[in-house]
Amino acid sequence: MKRIALFPGSFDPFTIGHKDIVERTLQSLADEVIIAIGNNCDKKYLQSVEERVESISKVFENNPNVKVVAYDGLTVDFAKQVGAGLIVRGVRNTKDFEYERDIADVNHRLTGIETVLLYTKPEYSCVSSSIVRELMSYNKDVTEFLP
Repeated sequence: MKRIALFPGSFDPFTIGHKDIVERTLQSLADEVIIAIGNNCDKKYLQSVEERVESISKVFENNPNVKVVAYDGLTVDFAKQVGAGLIVRGVRNTKDFEYERDIADVNHRLTGIETVLLYTKPEYSCVSSSIVRELMSYNKDVTEFLP
């Protein structure tokens, strides 16, 4: 049986750190990864949902075990729809950990699906998608942070 790890829509594999977490998940936790991009994210990102799905798909275009899809509703409902056996969330620092742990608890209570929290490797821990997006909005070179 194929195990699936679902990355919730709040997880944006836009930086090297996020790509690293996807690759580590495929090495040790799952045969397939579905990256779920919520349709309600237009306001907080520089790209539309469609543009985000397309740009993230390009990062993983050579890996048939990674799929990027848009979805409506709660991540946990989507996880059940696609038969996800595991939800993976990336953690950059200890401040993020408490929040992510709470989300993991809620996800488990609502669906029974376990959540694994993976820390980003130290060299990527300070590079979040929001920092990269802000730098991009000021036309700064962000290539060293992109996958």
